[in-house]
Amino acid sequence: MRTSTFVPAWAAVAAVVAGALLGGCSKGSSPTGPAPSPRTYYMGFSSFPPRPDLNLALLTINLWAQRADAALILTDPPWDSLLAGRAPDSLIRNNQLGLANYYRARGLRVIVSIDPTNGLDRSAEAPKLVAAGRSLTEPAVQQLYRDYVTAMDTLIHPDYLGIASETNLVRAIAPASLYNAVVQAAGSAATSVSVVDSVVSLYTTVQVETAWGKLAGPGGAYVGIDQDLADFGFIRALGLSSYPYLGGYTDPDSIPSDYYTRLQQGQPIQRRMLVIEGGWPSDSVAGVPSDPQKQRRYIARHAQLQDTASTVGWFQITFTDLDEAAYGFPPGSLTPFAMLGLVDVNFVSKPALSAWDAVFVRPRR
Repeated sequence: MRTSTFVPAWAAVAAVVAGALLGGCSKGSSPTGPAPSPRTYYMGFSSFPPRPDLNLALLTINLWAQRADAALILTDPPWDSLLAGRAPDSLIRNNQLGLANYYRARGLRVIVSIDPTNGLDRSAEAPKLVAAGRSLTEPAVQQLYRDYVTAMDTLIHPDYLGIASETNLVRAIAPASLYNAVVQAAGSAATSVSVVDSVVSLYTTVQVETAWGKLAGPGGAYVGIDQDLADFGFIRALGLSSYPYLGGYTDPDSIPSDYYTRLQQGQPIQRRMLVIEGGWPSDSVAGVPSDPQKQRRYIARHAQLQDTASTVGWFQITFTDLDEAAYGFPPGSLTPFAMLGLVDVNFVSKPALSAWDAVFVRPRR
């Protein structure tokens, strides 16, 4: 799930607010007692507030930054501006660069994910491309994507840079021409980035439930991701998108222990994995019964899955629930993802927040 990125004009406010950050608990603190087992993964969120408002975005970040050591910048290419001839570096300086600087002022690592297709409908092109009558299948549009990705890396210098999202789901439900365009655009961008940056870890993401045959799969049989690893062989890390409740799991404890590790079984290269998006709702959605305690148990179970897989990153896109009407998406399009927050739209804590905090206080190795 990716919504159109909410990125305020951070360049204009970052310097003003950097000196007035909300205080919080010291990171890594733990009560007296046996030392907790270390975790391998950074933990964090993105800047999405409950409603698209700059002050709420700042409040959201300042609340979750107390319980995070990394931050996720999600973005769709601003296709309308790129098609109008705006320079990618100018667009990024006016938006994501200020946000990245703000995160680093909080002592957070920065991970970036750029999504070339439609995050709420993997069968379709990005909405702004559709509105312009253009397509990622065009070489000129792929060139714009390559330039935007390269500028993002050059200016932001993220630890990890994602350049294609949920590729197996795109392949399963989108026209073959669109999937092929994603392969071409991502490959071209990877080549361009490698010329200017030999350090950044490039990744693409796969949709875990699709890999297990739970979404768009042949009768529920395990599918795997061999095709994705072949088509995007340049990646140094593997991003994961995981919403088990959409794949038919009704209880967090029923998720298999090898839910992540199986994806790379038999592969000659074992890439580091990081969860880029996912979660479990605190109320029943999409025909799946749920409640706040079930969400809390999912957070604890998810930590176990990542311990088994030795992931390097764990992100939930949303720290808060989302006010669907305020975001203005088509009715129902956000509903399956609107209640994944660890706090509600009014920043009232849910039981899952204490489960997250219990994991976060574990030292990271």
